[in-house]
Amino acid sequence: MISSINHTPKILVLVILLIAFFLVNISLGSVRIPVDTIISILLGKDHNQEAWTYIIIDYRIPKAIAALLTGSGLAVSGLMMQTLFKNPLAGPYVLGISSGASLGVAFFILGGSALGLSSILIPGSWGTVLAASLGSFAVLSVVLLVASRVRDAMALLIIGLMFGSLTAAVVSILAYFSPAEDLQRYMFWSFGSLGDISWGALQLLCLCYSLGIVLALSISKSLNSLLLGESYAQSIGVSIQKSRFIILISTSILAGSLTAFVGPIAFVGLAVPHLIRQWFTASNHWILMPACMLGGALLLLFCDTIAQMPGLDFTLPINAITSIIGAPIVIWLLIRKKKLLF
Repeated sequence: MISSINHTPKILVLVILLIAFFLVNISLGSVRIPVDTIISILLGKDHNQEAWTYIIIDYRIPKAIAALLTGSGLAVSGLMMQTLFKNPLAGPYVLGISSGASLGVAFFILGGSALGLSSILIPGSWGTVLAASLGSFAVLSVVLLVASRVRDAMALLIIGLMFGSLTAAVVSILAYFSPAEDLQRYMFWSFGSLGDISWGALQLLCLCYSLGIVLALSISKSLNSLLLGESYAQSIGVSIQKSRFIILISTSILAGSLTAFVGPIAFVGLAVPHLIRQWFTASNHWILMPACMLGGALLLLFCDTIAQMPGLDFTLPINAITSIIGAPIVIWLLIRKKKLLF
């Protein structure tokens, strides 16, 4: 049933927590910067600590914004996939988009060194971004082709999983014949990182994110109908084929672009929709969409704050932190509730 409960207070709580964690995230790190100093820097006031200004403006704020975009985008993607497939284990990467990005990066880093491609005309991290984007686009093209011929959503889910297995096998073969240095580069990318994104890259990521979110919001009514079954959705005039196509495009844009820029981020897209459903006890996607955006951004900001080990000079892999912190919470919540809400 579509819930009509007023969820505004819970949304406001998420907004307040998100603002607080944003300020905490950019204040903590190897160099601790007071919150009042951060606020003065954000307001453009003169400050005698130029090093702090550089750290905040050129490193921590882009990283925090990347966490906001990544967390919210993956959470919305996971919500759409779980609704489309009516499967609580579905996530933003279930279609093989992340596997395609991994394959592209593997060809660039592991295979590119052997062919001499990894340093030609594609300097720095842009080569990795381009390779991941091409890999995601290739898998997206195949998935859309399959989706136009397969009517059963579960069959499409299985095909996506098979693409993931196939690309993983190819990556394993490339890794087997690669030198240790290239393997290390690939492994570092696979850990995920929010700190290697520039303002220029962030602008491009914001463009892709905005397109994916607009498409996701435009399909909210159809997602509500799909919860009640495809027969009901068709009876009220919803085009199943068109809705599925828009859902796949939106998820692919979000998951593909985010993976390309920050690497694969585990757990967020799978768990946040469950956490939001349990807390809001709602099935209306006009409520779940913004709640998942806020919840996903909040969770990833929190995990990134832990990962950067305040006061120390090293950063833990963000993928490990998201799973270590998030998985026990979801397990406890599901044991307490004893069922999944769909």
